[in-house]
Amino acid sequence: MTAIKHALQRDIFTPNDERLLSIVNVCKAGKKKRNCFLCATVTTERPVQVNVVKVKKSDKGDFYKRQTAWALRDLAVVDAKDAVKENPEFDLHFDKVYKWVASSTVEKNTFISCIWKLNQRYLRKKIDFINVSSQLLEESVPSGENQSVAGGDEEAVDEYQELNAREEQDIEIMMEGCECAISNAEAFAEKLSRELQVLDGANIQSIMASEKQVNILMKLLDEALKEVDQIEIKLSSYEEMLQSVKEQMDQISESNHLIHLSNTNNVKLLSEIEYLVNHMDLAKGHIKALQEGDLTSSRGIEACTNAADALLQCMNVALHPGHDMLHAVKQQQQRFSDLREQFARRLTNHLNSVFFTQTLLQLYNKSSNLSVPVSTSAFIQASPTNFFEDLLRYAKLMEWLKNTDYGKYEGLTKNYMDYLSRLYEREIKDFFEVAKIKMTGTTKEGKKFATLPRKESAVKQETESLHGSSGKLTGSTSSLNKLSVQSSGNRRSQSSSLLDMGNMSASDLDVADRTKFDKIFEQVLSELEPLCLAEQDFISKFFKLQQHQSVSGTTTNETEEMDGGNLSRSYMSGVPQTVSSEKDMIRQMMTKIFRCIEPELNNLIALGDKIDSFNSLYMLVKMSHHVWTAQNVDPASFLSTTLGNVLVTVKRNFDKCISNQMKQMDEVKISKKSKVGILPFVAEFEEFAALAESIFKNAERRGDLDKAYIKLIRAVFISVEKVANESQKTPRDVVMMENFHHIFATLSRLKISCLEAEKKEAKLKYTEHLQSYVVYSLGQPLEKLNHFFEGVEARVAQGIREEEVSYQLAFNKQELRKVIKEYPGKEVKKGLDNLYKKVDKHLCEEENLLQVVWHSMQDEFIRQYKHFEGLIARCYPGSGITMEFTIQDILDYCSSIAQSH
Repeated sequence: MTAIKHALQRDIFTPNDERLLSIVNVCKAGKKKRNCFLCATVTTERPVQVNVVKVKKSDKGDFYKRQTAWALRDLAVVDAKDAVKENPEFDLHFDKVYKWVASSTVEKNTFISCIWKLNQRYLRKKIDFINVSSQLLEESVPSGENQSVAGGDEEAVDEYQELNAREEQDIEIMMEGCECAISNAEAFAEKLSRELQVLDGANIQSIMASEKQVNILMKLLDEALKEVDQIEIKLSSYEEMLQSVKEQMDQISESNHLIHLSNTNNVKLLSEIEYLVNHMDLAKGHIKALQEGDLTSSRGIEACTNAADALLQCMNVALHPGHDMLHAVKQQQQRFSDLREQFARRLTNHLNSVFFTQTLLQLYNKSSNLSVPVSTSAFIQASPTNFFEDLLRYAKLMEWLKNTDYGKYEGLTKNYMDYLSRLYEREIKDFFEVAKIKMTGTTKEGKKFATLPRKESAVKQETESLHGSSGKLTGSTSSLNKLSVQSSGNRRSQSSSLLDMGNMSASDLDVADRTKFDKIFEQVLSELEPLCLAEQDFISKFFKLQQHQSVSGTTTNETEEMDGGNLSRSYMSGVPQTVSSEKDMIRQMMTKIFRCIEPELNNLIALGDKIDSFNSLYMLVKMSHHVWTAQNVDPASFLSTTLGNVLVTVKRNFDKCISNQMKQMDEVKISKKSKVGILPFVAEFEEFAALAESIFKNAERRGDLDKAYIKLIRAVFISVEKVANESQKTPRDVVMMENFHHIFATLSRLKISCLEAEKKEAKLKYTEHLQSYVVYSLGQPLEKLNHFFEGVEARVAQGIREEEVSYQLAFNKQELRKVIKEYPGKEVKKGLDNLYKKVDKHLCEEENLLQVVWHSMQDEFIRQYKHFEGLIARCYPGSGITMEFTIQDILDYCSSIAQSH
């Protein structure tokens, strides 16, 4: 082991300026691997670094290599496993636990002892040694003995000590004085021994010569001890004197501490009192404003608002622990509560009075202007005050009331809804009444799809029956028009209100067209939209509710079930609402205030649909646009929800209109005595498509129209074929040809992109039936000649050569000339004239297909003529036989016949 130690020192540690102090041969516990060495080393440079190094032999086995090194300061625990029995196993706890098995227990103990000594000498942090025998470890020594212990430890730890520079120099000088120091070590050692003996003798003689001085020194030491005893006596007396002074100073210090503590407590108490006074003291001016402030003037409202905010701050002050136990604080809080209750009651009574007074004022203005035409200007003149602007002055007070007394705030909300719903209900009903009269008054007697030729009184009775008798005007019309003019601002695009229609002349009421209906319906929606938006904006500002937050909306049924002022459970809970419930509250309030809008809109839609089912197209486009606009502003608003519900009804009417047209097609009956011509439902589809294209131009609901087009055109195709099959007077091909030509012309003119396939199909059907009718009607105008050549073609088909047909008895040249003589030009022209009259009798005038059909027949006749000439040229070559009329004659005959008719 010593040889290995010297080899390791030489090869590994000396080049790294380290000294090897201890070594142990180990292997890892539980694994069969080659042995390695754990070495305890210290650096030769200051400050000293102590390491534990793992060394292994190389794979070739001819030299050692350094594998791993750990700083001894990172070692936390040394576990020897057993302090009594011999056990070669031990653990070193660095960043993780390393388990080792030494080659012998002696080596393990020597290594652990070295680690303990190095820990005691170099490390401040002590390593825990567990399961280690106490005899193996040296006990810790006092700090005063560190020097000697350190020296002893170093001798115990170090097996050799390197010489410093001074020692090396002295040894060199000594060896230079002896010539045999290098050549003869024994002689040199003997010489050194003799010199050491001489020095020892000299030391002994010197000690014996200094005995007298030692005695003198001892005497001086005795005298010094006596002086020390006297000094100790004096110090004891001084200590007793200082002890009494210390007791007095302790009493003074305790007294000063109590004074300081008292001052600190007084400062804290003063700070608490100042805090309460500053934060819970309400100015007399504020108290007077709360008790007697004028709630009718702007200055009084501002003073009350400031006072209410100050009161709220005093009531919401954050009290420190224990403040609520003070009697004065309790009294002040009770006083604030009384002031809050008193002012809240006074504010509630005043606002209720404002609501009630304004309602009476509007009712009075309405009743006093019954003879005045229903117009916006009249309502503005009848309104003495700006109701919304007057109420918005109290918005901050309403917010204060909402935060302090939610019950009274809730009561004011209900009263506002009750008053406003009564003001709006009659006004809206009158508004829709005028719209209905205007719609029915524009209908002309006898107009297609309109069934309302009646006097104005009868019209009014029917419109009243749609929603109940309107009775006398008991509501205020000023609020509707006032909101339309004042609050809508830039939202109004119309220059006058729909209510101005009361001043229109009778000639205006006679203008009954769908465009007029479209304008009326658009004006109704345009009047309602700013009205609802203005009211919703006012509600959110006055009642301090959130409008434009993303919230989870309630269902439509939940808002519609509100009746008699009963709001949802969340609203009736009597506690401040969250953003979601506040958004629901706005919608519920709007539903209560404008509860008659949706029924009236549905009645108006029903009337428009009754006047003309095609009005559903206008209503679908206009309603869709307004729903889209409302949803862009606020998807969950009352206006968006209401218009969305009405849009469902309009869409149903639109679908019903399409279904009715399809049903009429299926039930159509044709006369057996007259020609069919263009079928009514084909003309109606043209009318519907032209109207729909003009209405749905750039509309959001174009997809609904395209679906309706597909349904209608398929029904038209089926019904045309059905009628054609049932027709007795007019040939089937004529019915199909004329109607599909009309459909193709309509689709080509309107250029409906979704019906491109149907347009191609209509053209194909028209072409097919035109050709079929031409072939069928033209038939065989040269009948005998046709029969003759059919026999010729039959012989050729039997295998007779074409040039040999003339040798057949029945088909010789003489027989051919006989047949040709029976069809002179005069007879041919007469036959064509009869054919023209027959075609003219079949075709209708409105589609104007006579010339097209006649031209096709002319082409077909020429084709037959050319076919006959070809057969004559092939079967009777060189005979010189020709027809008695030419192609030019045929063209002249057809042209003259067409011109004569």
